[in-house]
Amino acid sequence: MRLTTERLVLRPFTTADARTFAAYRSDPDVARYQGWDAPFSLAQAEEFVQEVGAADPTAPGWYQFAVETGGVLVGDVGVGLHENLMQADIGYTLATAYQGRGYATEAVGRVLAHLFEERGLHRVAAECDARNERSARLLTRLGFRQEGHRVRSTWTKGEWTDDLLFGLLGTEWRAAADDGV
Repeated sequence: MRLTTERLVLRPFTTADARTFAAYRSDPDVARYQGWDAPFSLAQAEEFVQEVGAADPTAPGWYQFAVETGGVLVGDVGVGLHENLMQADIGYTLATAYQGRGYATEAVGRVLAHLFEERGLHRVAAECDARNERSARLLTRLGFRQEGHRVRSTWTKGEWTDDLLFGLLGTEWRAAADDGV
């Protein structure tokens, strides 16, 4: 499955992506609010891209889109499709050198359009570390509403962190699209 935007291609991962994937996941700034530790080894990356490259994006479970621009892998967007095939969780990562250019908004927005408009999902949820203000702003910019704040809820990297919970309904996405937002 391939999704495109004006500047991006969202596609399945290939084994050729492993080195670049490991490099951006090894960046401490990229890993800071994520569930993995830096460095992220090449062996971990090779195992990951092999596993997700063979995944079915229409089946329940996690599917990861590789995000590229100009033929360069710059990040990924993950979709965790629920068993009921009507709702999903979403997550995203972008290499530091490509942040601040609107690529994450563009990539996540394209995946949301696919999920809501092409697949007819009812709801997409996301959560982020409360300290990750850029991620929270991205979700808000895309129409998500903050639905909760779990205080000191997640033990990660040697500390308790707060989680922000976000949700977006398909009806809200389509209404915003109809309004030209």
